[in-house]
Amino acid sequence: MQYEDFFAAQVATLKREGRYRVFADLERMAGRFPLALYHGPAGPREVTVWCSNDYLGMGQHETVRAAMHGAIDRLGTGAGGTRNIAGTTHEHVLLEQTLAELHGKQAALVFTSGYVANETSLATLGRMLPNAVIFSDALNHNSMIAGIKNSGAEKHVFRHNDPADLEAKLKQVDPSRPKIIAFESVYSMDGDISPIETFCDIADAHGAFTYLDEVHAVGMYGNRGGGVAQERGLEHRLHLIQGTLGKAFGMVGGYVAGSAAMVDFIRSNAPGFIFTTALPPVIAAGARASIRHLMTSDAERLAQRDRVALVKRRLAAVGLPVMDSESHIVPVMIGDASLAKQVTDLLLERHDIYVQPINYPTVPRGTERIRITPGPLHTDAMVDRLISALLDVWQVLELKKQAA
Repeated sequence: MQYEDFFAAQVATLKREGRYRVFADLERMAGRFPLALYHGPAGPREVTVWCSNDYLGMGQHETVRAAMHGAIDRLGTGAGGTRNIAGTTHEHVLLEQTLAELHGKQAALVFTSGYVANETSLATLGRMLPNAVIFSDALNHNSMIAGIKNSGAEKHVFRHNDPADLEAKLKQVDPSRPKIIAFESVYSMDGDISPIETFCDIADAHGAFTYLDEVHAVGMYGNRGGGVAQERGLEHRLHLIQGTLGKAFGMVGGYVAGSAAMVDFIRSNAPGFIFTTALPPVIAAGARASIRHLMTSDAERLAQRDRVALVKRRLAAVGLPVMDSESHIVPVMIGDASLAKQVTDLLLERHDIYVQPINYPTVPRGTERIRITPGPLHTDAMVDRLISALLDVWQVLELKKQAA
């Protein structure tokens, strides 16, 4: 086999379909977010970032930066290895205690990413619960799908956010078998929110284990930033809550939170935890500072919600095809991979605005879009420039608008 020819042909196909991913060379500037330095072909220039998952700007927050400076001066850099050999530091212990407190759970376990937390936790649960069946929402994240697949357990995919379809599928399974219902709170591509309480009711009726991914909700919702389940008073009804440190908390890493026995079970059996070098303690210290801040401060959440509402209103007012969304995610529909790429290229080239196109396989073909994430640090002037830039690009590319 001509390996290099195969690789080149596959990349050429992506380019031909307009799905080839180009990574902009960005340099975040401490204290100036959402501005960043873009290192483009014509040299560096400032751009405004409109698609960051650092939803609240905590990656720039002075409290978090100070905690990390202090930790690196005290502790150095790396963790020294896997947790079970050399990598459990006091900062990991304190972070896990804080995460358990955040979600009102007995215990928590930190992983190197949210993806790893999902993949290895679901794989471990599905593999080790005897004769388990997993019920997965049709729009669950790739990390959840990978974990379910790798578990080897029987799986059933229910229609997105559809309690009736979930219940119908549960009724087809032997009531005595262990059952896991895996779903998300906020779905990041459409911005919709799942019916958590109804799913919990169904789980109770069928003796099922509830697994909730809150990665796009932690920090953002709830009186302490614990997520949508916390906001709706449902944390106690979820067996396992999975979250990330890499979005609203502005850091990197993932975690699960639940009962002491369940967390210890995953800690003792999950390959993605056992065999992976631990997060550097400086990261754990920064994450803990960010979580602690957002457990007591609503300022960032309230400012962010104001910006989201403003952008949604402005987009709708000028007839741009903003999708209905009950969350902080603002998707603008384009419906073609090549056009989505052209839109984002023109925004960057003509207007110094950075947004990434969202194409297949992240979303189904024909639903390609841009995904805007307004944050508390986006000013009115930045919003004005965004709307003006989008109108210009829509006119240049002769894209359809919707009735204002």
